[in-house]
Amino acid sequence: MGVTKTERFTADQNRIADLAKAFSHPARVAILQMLAAKKACVCGDLVDELDLAQATVSQHLKELKRIGIIQGEINPPRVCYCINPAVWQEAKQAFGSLLETNTEVSCCK
Repeated sequence: MGVTKTERFTADQNRIADLAKAFSHPARVAILQMLAAKKACVCGDLVDELDLAQATVSQHLKELKRIGIIQGEINPPRVCYCINPAVWQEAKQAFGSLLETNTEVSCCK
């Protein structure tokens, strides 16, 4: 497997790519949509609503938490998750800025 060479890119470019990873799998998109819609911490409901294995959901939650777009509260045996509003706003600004950089498309024809 090759090296990604992320050090060749700016901190902003690496962060946008990291945030994009949160949206790179439909299960993570579904988790984010569920958490955003509920506007509250969600505990064990995710596995039931997604109809995925507990281990699969846990891996997706781990990735979302690593990126920081969700935060969790651990009260054994339950872990409750919700959107991290600061990182959600960061993602909105980062993607908005990226997508607005070239509104005049001049593609080869």
